[in-house]
Amino acid sequence: MELLAVKILVGFVVGILIGMSGVGGGVLLLPVLIFGLRVPAIIAVGSDALFNFFTKIPAGLLHLKRGTVRLNIVLALAVGSVPGSICGVKLLMHIRHLYGSGVNSFIKSAIGILLIVIPLLMLFQRRIEERVANRPPTMKGFAGMALIGLLAGFLVGMTSVGSGSIIMMLLLMFYSFSPKVNVGNDIVHAVILTGVTSFLHFELGNVDAGLVLTLLIGSIPGGLLGSHLSTRMPMLWLRRILCALLLITGARMLWA
Repeated sequence: MELLAVKILVGFVVGILIGMSGVGGGVLLLPVLIFGLRVPAIIAVGSDALFNFFTKIPAGLLHLKRGTVRLNIVLALAVGSVPGSICGVKLLMHIRHLYGSGVNSFIKSAIGILLIVIPLLMLFQRRIEERVANRPPTMKGFAGMALIGLLAGFLVGMTSVGSGSIIMMLLLMFYSFSPKVNVGNDIVHAVILTGVTSFLHFELGNVDAGLVLTLLIGSIPGGLLGSHLSTRMPMLWLRRILCALLLITGARMLWA
């Protein structure tokens, strides 16, 4: 019962941070699962993917209702990300077949690298937005979205990190859609990507459904509270603090 309460509390705190900062659940939840709750890395990845799938659905539906989604862009991303995710999961299974539990060390290293790269990109997000603000997308650019999806899908398949953060940064760097459309496309595509990824991991027994359920019980009210607090908190400093913590956590994973 005590452990159950801890898991619900973890979901609640992560939900608050997601609602307040907009930082993706993968980068916030995975370190807690692996280091805090001692969940094996491969189970943490599968469970986190399913957690992200459920938490993205309400926001995705809201963006569809508001018309801030371009379905052709979502489709272009998914054309690359779905096979990319399959390749990422298959690579994990191949590594597990060769090295057994050693796959968990590989996953920690991969997550550690992403937890260093993503916060660094987040710190420069505003400069990236300003640099590409007046550059219109091209048809060639739309074709390149499939490549962005392929890279992100592969990373999500291996780590469950990147369905939002990696794609968002790459869209900012190479395209100039409005912020609302960027977010809407990113979230709706993330529903597809995390849905495919979590299904693949579930089929392979890499998902702890009970863990996901308890995390969701806490994260839903936490997300609502975080969204309410987001208008009353200094977001710039909050994001900087989170970035610093993620950088430290990433380094910890690499040298664990």
